[in-house]
Amino acid sequence: MSAKFTGYLLRRFGMALLTIFLVIVITFATMHAIPASPFSSEKAKSDATIAALEAKYGFDKPLPVQFLNYIKGIARFDFGLSTAWVGSTVFGLIRNGFSYSAIIGLCAAVLALLLGLVLGSVSALNRGGIIDQVIQVITIALVSMPSFVLATLFLLFFGLRLKWFPTLGTQPGGLFLPILSLALYPMAYTTRLQRSSMLDVLGQDFIRTARAKGLHWYKVVFKHALKCALIPIVTYAGPMMANILVGSMVVENIFSVPGLGRLFVNSMLRTDYMIIMGITIFLAILIVLMNFLCDILYKVIDPRIQLS
Repeated sequence: MSAKFTGYLLRRFGMALLTIFLVIVITFATMHAIPASPFSSEKAKSDATIAALEAKYGFDKPLPVQFLNYIKGIARFDFGLSTAWVGSTVFGLIRNGFSYSAIIGLCAAVLALLLGLVLGSVSALNRGGIIDQVIQVITIALVSMPSFVLATLFLLFFGLRLKWFPTLGTQPGGLFLPILSLALYPMAYTTRLQRSSMLDVLGQDFIRTARAKGLHWYKVVFKHALKCALIPIVTYAGPMMANILVGSMVVENIFSVPGLGRLFVNSMLRTDYMIIMGITIFLAILIVLMNFLCDILYKVIDPRIQLS
């Protein structure tokens, strides 16, 4: 590993840490700007009881002290205690919910990338043909439909009417429809992105030179063109994970999946600020980490990229 590459990694890592810190500051400030107490919505609680609960959770301390304690806790993967689920830690609830969300998100991302790369390449190699036109119509339709709309249609048609798949995510096979609902939009976008990138690469001089030297089209496409066309896909991979995670918030509720999305919605309904902050920061860390890994993959895929 060269010194230049090491310096690049350190700079990107520093920017990632700064981004996470800013997310923590903004999330903490936003939650504490809400005038209502997380215990004020509960019935049959006197002012003395609310004051005792605020003292128990540390809400009675000055904001700078609360923020410093919260930062120290995050460094130990301690996001505090839940105010709605008494006796449960925020990190424990997030870990349990993420066990479902990780399966859904990872499967949806892999499915979207694989199908998008294949369909985009096929569309580019058959430019102007019937296959290209069919793929373009399908992808335009899927890009125009949000994931929660697809999830509702899949639930009504495949779950309730045809009964091909279970309607609850906790049942065997119940995660298939949520995964498919989250994968179709990024798959369609990846297909269009891969088609455009592939067409651009196929028109470059080094591809024509390779064909002129008599290389088989299989080697030209898979050894030269496909690798160079992956750069935009890698760029989109980070935001794609963000879209899948955000989309899962609603989709998990539609299929009653006990993941992070359902936990986040329930925590808002029960005004559990600690869980809202914990999930927001946890997802931000994941997204920043994905973008950091994508930055590293740039150089691995295309060594011609200059690091700066």
